Amino acid sequence: MFNPILRADSYKMGHFAQYPKNTVYMFDYLESRGGKYGFTRFFGLQYYLKEYLDITVTKENIEDADSFSKAHGVPFNKAGWDYIVSVHHGRLPLKIRAIPEGAIVPNRTPLVTIESTDPQCFWLVGWAETLLMKVWYPTTVATFSFKMKQMIEQFLILSADNPEQELPFKLHDFGYRGVSSEESAGIGGMAHLTNFMGTDNMLGVRFAQHYYNTCAMVGYSVPASEHSSMTSWKQENETAAYANMLDMYQGYPIVSIVADSYDFFDAVSNQLLGTLLEKVKAHNGFVVIRPDSGDAISNIRFILKHASEKCGVTINKKGYKVLNHIRILQGDGINEDTVYDILRDLCFEKDINSHGWSAENFVFGCGGALLQGNYESSINRDTHRFAIKCSAIITQEGTEQEFVEVFKDPITDRKKSSKKGRLDVILDSKTGQLKTVMINELSLDKSHPESVLNTVFLNGKITKTFTFEEVRANENLFKHQFKSGAEHVIK
Repeated sequence: MFNPILRADSYKMGHFAQYPKNTVYMFDYLESRGGKYGFTRFFGLQYYLKEYLDITVTKENIEDADSFSKAHGVPFNKAGWDYIVSVHHGRLPLKIRAIPEGAIVPNRTPLVTIESTDPQCFWLVGWAETLLMKVWYPTTVATFSFKMKQMIEQFLILSADNPEQELPFKLHDFGYRGVSSEESAGIGGMAHLTNFMGTDNMLGVRFAQHYYNTCAMVGYSVPASEHSSMTSWKQENETAAYANMLDMYQGYPIVSIVADSYDFFDAVSNQLLGTLLEKVKAHNGFVVIRPDSGDAISNIRFILKHASEKCGVTINKKGYKVLNHIRILQGDGINEDTVYDILRDLCFEKDINSHGWSAENFVFGCGGALLQGNYESSINRDTHRFAIKCSAIITQEGTEQEFVEVFKDPITDRKKSSKKGRLDVILDSKTGQLKTVMINELSLDKSHPESVLNTVFLNGKITKTFTFEEVRANENLFKHQFKSGAEHVIK
């Protein structure tokens, strides 16, 4: 069932015969052709290399693929795959170079380049497209998560005393149950962890540890209730359900309680901050109240009012109010707009005592919008218009070779025009900007001397890997090229 040869679009099977006669070399590149942010945070290639390209094709795979293709109605390059098994011992003669994982990269910059290393196997570059294209998913999740991080960071810088300490836990992954598969949960979950450390997606943590060479814990969660664990006590015992949470998890620095099972306003004012007030104050850390349903800003304001009256507030060094004992988690309807609206409304609220509420009071949980996309967010290949395109081939007649620049430029949609030539990416010493350059004049084993691309796969072997700590740190590699977004936030 899981024949590696068949991990491609059906029509790829016949493409080996469609290129110009005597083609001996092919070069493809992957890029984001656009998107709402102007950049992407590149991530996830290492997973696909380890899981799907670090393989050994067998004769049994070939026979199975040949039989399948005939029944399926498509051609099959049996001779080509036989050659790979006999000459390359089943390993893939490809060279893959890529931007360092975790880096922030402007749109229309090649993120990955793929080229053939054996004249007999030029067609393998095209075969690999279907698989390698899927890097769009972790990159799109990492980019969405990073944009949220940028936004929250600016409000923390504005209103919190320790923004760097607070930021890693401000957006929590609630998306495990909302994705289409276990693999999506693992890939998307670790993509979010490139930016934050809060998650309820344990598979994402495991993926990050396994595929990115780390034994360290890269994501954290807290004891938290759900509606079933609260409503199973019955409405008349709701206070007892809350008390049980506070008693059971006294030893944990944070306990999170959902409060909207019945009457949210009564649960907050008369139960958690009424009957149970002393238990809340005695908790060893913070009690997080989760409003969940309803109008987010109105609900949060209700908690702020009663928590400040019952538990008090501290005015931080920047003049913003910080609740004592209480934090607030909004985990319903979270996307870029709602996070911005909540923080702008509450941080910029002014009274005679302070500028407003510090962003450190609030935590956000994001589910489907983070990992799967929903009616308010887009998580698909076209979110950042990902594409892999061929940009060069070489043909050979006898000893004479011809280098051919390959490109498309459809008059019906100029946005789909593609680059041509053998490509590399450098950090321009004059401008400090990433720049795509052609390296047609260099021999095939050479790259630009100032290239920022790493050779990560060569002739069936992974040649460079990143730890998850390195991926996180790579956020700063080219970050100077992008505005922080602070101007947008504080207006």
